[in-house]
Amino acid sequence: MTRIAIAGAAHPHVGYATAEADQRDDVQLIAVADPDRATAERWATPYGAKVFTDHRRMLDETRPDVVMVAGIYSDRGQVVVDALDAGAHVIADKPLCTTLADLDAITAAVRRTGRHVTLLLEKRYYPVTRAALEIVRSGQLGTIHGVTSSGPHKLNRPTRPAWFFDRAQYGGLLNDLSVHDIDAALLFTGLTSGTVSGALAGDPDWPRYGVATLSGPGALITAGVDWLTPAGSPVHGDYRMKLVGTAGTAELLWARNRLQLMTTELAPHDVPLPNGFRPAELPLQALAEGNEPEITTAQGLFVTRLALLAQQSAESGGAPLPWATEARL
Repeated sequence: MTRIAIAGAAHPHVGYATAEADQRDDVQLIAVADPDRATAERWATPYGAKVFTDHRRMLDETRPDVVMVAGIYSDRGQVVVDALDAGAHVIADKPLCTTLADLDAITAAVRRTGRHVTLLLEKRYYPVTRAALEIVRSGQLGTIHGVTSSGPHKLNRPTRPAWFFDRAQYGGLLNDLSVHDIDAALLFTGLTSGTVSGALAGDPDWPRYGVATLSGPGALITAGVDWLTPAGSPVHGDYRMKLVGTAGTAELLWARNRLQLMTTELAPHDVPLPNGFRPAELPLQALAEGNEPEITTAQGLFVTRLALLAQQSAESGGAPLPWATEARL
């Protein structure tokens, strides 16, 4: 039995953990901690889990196997470190943290504890992504030179808590939203080094539109993200990505669950899709079996660093910053 605790439940993606308690007999939610007791109780009560307002006390008293981190963004870095030091593995909603200093602290904690940190990069598990990755690896698109993505989101301002609009607690638009597309683009291109830059538009105190750009040998990646999807949209965000290769193109229409392929030999057509997986399904399965999840600690920390660097670039005039794939932890 894998014993899970939740440390921070401020964001509804905490449901990634409870979904596994609902779907699996080998997962038990044992405790929920959040500074707001009512929030902790709301998530804990259906599972008979213990309730705490202090995550450190929860860790000391319950000693969970895995901790799900989904609290206020600026609190997450320290919570991840505390969970690792308590001997737990971590599965975390994005963003993993909001500063490079926090990321360095998490990296140090991973090295001293040997525990895993899995950033729940859910787009990896979408049927569209899985099919596109198979196509890219088969060589049907040739060499991928360009990746462009669009990640629009509905703001739903009345439902957002005050901390979400505080830059210090939120951590910035690019750090929050671009990490999924940066991760996917690196999978498709295989880039391992280059430069990263960012740009933001709108209210300087809380911009609602931004672009992260990565360049490297032979490939250019642009990831546009925003909180500007109109309320009338039938979807929260019409997320999409286009891959441009020497032998074809592929368009990933995530919100529509479609993958459109066109090559030098094939006319445009929709590709049959495989099954997908819940965001925490495979990571928890791997941890239960004593293995590191497919989304490795090193990968999660690295794409977090790229998103933080894009945010840093955007807030300092857009200057490109160098990056290179980090060694395995």
